[in-house]
Amino acid sequence: MPRAGSGWYYNLTNDLVVAAGYQDGRQIRKKYHLERILTEVNCNIGALTTKRLIPVLIPSLMGNTFVIKAHAGPNDFAKRLIKSKHMLSTYIYRDPRDAMLSAYEYGQRALQKGRPNAFSDLTDFNKSLTFIQEYVQIWEKWVACEGVLLTRYEDLINNYEQEVEKLIVFLGFNAADSSLLTVLENNHPGRARSDQKGSHFSKGTSGRFREAYSNTEQEILKQNIGRYIEVMGYE
Repeated sequence: MPRAGSGWYYNLTNDLVVAAGYQDGRQIRKKYHLERILTEVNCNIGALTTKRLIPVLIPSLMGNTFVIKAHAGPNDFAKRLIKSKHMLSTYIYRDPRDAMLSAYEYGQRALQKGRPNAFSDLTDFNKSLTFIQEYVQIWEKWVACEGVLLTRYEDLINNYEQEVEKLIVFLGFNAADSSLLTVLENNHPGRARSDQKGSHFSKGTSGRFREAYSNTEQEILKQNIGRYIEVMGYE
């Protein structure tokens, strides 16, 4: 989910994979000339379409194990890769009300600096709501996809060591490996916010939407995405 610590989570996962002896996704991007498919910072593939997945699959079939990122939902081809365990998939999400607020603020800050980004079109509450409605539907698709490790941003912040251990076990690595423990320390909340490229951290605080949105706006959120919020375990 966008604005759910996904850049931080990518860095964490990529660092764990590299520490375990596999390849850096950014180096794979460069070596196999995947610049048009994977973005420069966090190797974001965008949509998980077959057309985009196949070129990225080639270095994998040549013996490389590496990490890519996506904000899109899984299509049938991606589901087959997951089912066959050729692709391990994790999904991090956040209270969608906070993610919605963060996306709006991030886009407007970029606009004010004269460097608009993918979120700069979210100029008001209604546009932001339409934006997050798409991503809660994508969340629903990942939840329904068998074999995916689901992580809540708030749990990763508050129970960092336990959540990272779940990730390490999911990846099939040894949680006692000293090199992995170093990665765990280097990506600890707070440190990852300030000195890691592509983390995109700003405030990262939970529940800020309660102060930013009026009672009327919060009621509109409840009516439109309340059922998702409840299933996600948020108040």
